Amino acid sequence: MAQYKYQKFLKEGQSDVYDKRYAPGSEAYNAGIYRCVACGHEIAIAKGHTLPPQNHHQHAPGLGPIEWQLIVYAQAKK
Repeated sequence: MAQYKYQKFLKEGQSDVYDKRYAPGSEAYNAGIYRCVACGHEIAIAKGHTLPPQNHHQHAPGLGPIEWQLIVYAQAKK
């Protein structure tokens, strides 16, 4: 589970980007921390990079398909 020490650097958001699920090998449209919905594995990825493909991230078949969900959005300063 993602952790933080200083709450002042994070704020809760209600954006729809947190509800979407992405297939392995999809483009990460937002920089941040993504979590595998089935097994809980987390990765950090830059915007525009590719989420791990099916053959990179493996877990037991009984857990269901690999799907990535954004859990922490690293918002660029404008």
